[in-house]
Amino acid sequence: MVRGVLVLQDRTVIEGEGFGAQKEAMGEVVFNTSMAGYQEYLTDPSYKYQILMPTYPLIGNYGITPERFESDRIQVEGFVVKELCEKPSHGQMKKKLDDWLAEEGIPGLQGVDTRFLTRKIRNYGVMNGILKTPYDPKELGKLKEEVRSMKTISEVDLIELVTVKKPVVHEPKEIKRTVVLIDCGAKMSITRSLMDRSCKVIRVPAGTDAKAIMDYDPDGIMVSNGPGDPDRADYIVKNIKRLIDEQVPIFGICFGNQLVGRAFGGRTYKLKFGHRGANQPVKDLRTGKVYVTSQNHGFAVDANSLPKEVEVTHINLNDQSVEGLAHKSLPVYTVQYHPEAHPGPWDNGYLFDDFMKMMDKK
Repeated sequence: MVRGVLVLQDRTVIEGEGFGAQKEAMGEVVFNTSMAGYQEYLTDPSYKYQILMPTYPLIGNYGITPERFESDRIQVEGFVVKELCEKPSHGQMKKKLDDWLAEEGIPGLQGVDTRFLTRKIRNYGVMNGILKTPYDPKELGKLKEEVRSMKTISEVDLIELVTVKKPVVHEPKEIKRTVVLIDCGAKMSITRSLMDRSCKVIRVPAGTDAKAIMDYDPDGIMVSNGPGDPDRADYIVKNIKRLIDEQVPIFGICFGNQLVGRAFGGRTYKLKFGHRGANQPVKDLRTGKVYVTSQNHGFAVDANSLPKEVEVTHINLNDQSVEGLAHKSLPVYTVQYHPEAHPGPWDNGYLFDDFMKMMDKK
């Protein structure tokens, strides 16, 4: 057994058994309440600079299948679980979770009381942590000092670490529309959802200026999910403002919701422990319907900061935070949750269909 440890910024020390890579990882410690989908959330770029802990106790039981990935690599900094499955079983499995983390250079820690850690985060909020395997108890003093000097997620520019470096074109067999996807750390399921609806998708770096985007003559523009604090993305917000003036249909998801909200003059704020999981109840204020949604975000738009031309279309029923926006006269709307969610729920895919209708009408 490799001895491992997680040290939190409040000096809490949690010991366990190391797996995956043997190294030190630093990041904001967060939890995810999904009962399945560890491959999807481990590869979600929105988890950059975070140490992730699933609340579901047994992880790794169906192994690893690359077709389920949301990007080309693991994005989390470290992984903390209650119990790692030693003998996974699935007909499409290519490797075990332990081996995959080792190959990708990501340390893991198992044998942890994840209920205790979840309650701590819920009570006191997300906090920085250092995960180290192997470790010697003599190192604890040093680790406690290191974690207290770490930068917060709001002090780190993460978008450049996850966006594409140059435009990438994805073409379906039949092309009916062209969508430019501003890649702030986009999940592959967004691209797949657009391609399934006969859209040619041009993924561009997050900092691509508005003129270069319009040169593609898009039918619509998608602003993707991504990691970090939206207050650090003024350069993207500036371009979104210009694109709104072009009156091309715009659809924002997650981080995209926050950036579009800021482009309209709104403010964002950090949630205490965020929304991460596949069971967040969201109400559509226009229809009265309630949807169970998949989410992964630590910031939200302040509803009171929005101009009267922008309406809040969806709210989270747990804390009343903003889950969707729409301009009252321009073809712009956004949601804070993930309608393209994998492994689910898939109840919100109709939002992509609405985007198709908006583009066709325009």
